[in-house]
Amino acid sequence: EKKTAPPPASATAAAAAEAAGTEDNGTAGRDLKALAKEAENTSLSLESVTDGKSERGIPQVKFIDDIGKFAESFNPPASAELLIGAYSDLFSKFKAYEQSLSQKRLTYQQKIPEIEKSLALVKHLQRKKEEGEAVVTRYNLADTLYTKAELDCSSGIVNLWLGANVMLEYTYDEAIELLSSKEEIAKRELDEVTQDLAFTRNQIITAEVNISRIYNWDVRNKRSEKAS
Repeated sequence: EKKTAPPPASATAAAAAEAAGTEDNGTAGRDLKALAKEAENTSLSLESVTDGKSERGIPQVKFIDDIGKFAESFNPPASAELLIGAYSDLFSKFKAYEQSLSQKRLTYQQKIPEIEKSLALVKHLQRKKEEGEAVVTRYNLADTLYTKAELDCSSGIVNLWLGANVMLEYTYDEAIELLSSKEEIAKRELDEVTQDLAFTRNQIITAEVNISRIYNWDVRNKRSEKAS
């Protein structure tokens, strides 16, 4: 399964500055040049805002327990704007990845019933061959027109569409083996995509919570400064 590559560590700070400057995160407006300068000098990186990866290489968003301590861990200390920008950048990437995974899951959900239907049909033809019987069926001539046909199963041959306008001839045993393999792979990949989608959505939630908490922390600090 092809995965979306995470951003390089060197690009994280620059992306954070851009996100902080373009998103309405509620922090006091800062000059974009000042944010860009901070991004150039900060030690903030991808590893700073993530905490390892899933078994299939998807970064896990780090939850911040102590925002003040986290901000001070960088050299120089990271501003709220830069931290919000970093998590906003991660949030955007995870949202895009979520959309990609959702589309993949839908594709598998549509593909698996088709494979199961084809497999059941080939097994039915094989059973009729063993019983020495022909199969009477109806096939579509036009949108609203069907006709009957008698299928001779004695040849033990079936044609399967493989995609890209390609059809190949298989014996019943070969077709059953191929379709069973495709069914097993598709179900396994559907399970993996479903797990990755759930994991990705959890990371989106974590990123949103962090953004909200950093914003509130920044507001409290500014109020305290004004009061003093």
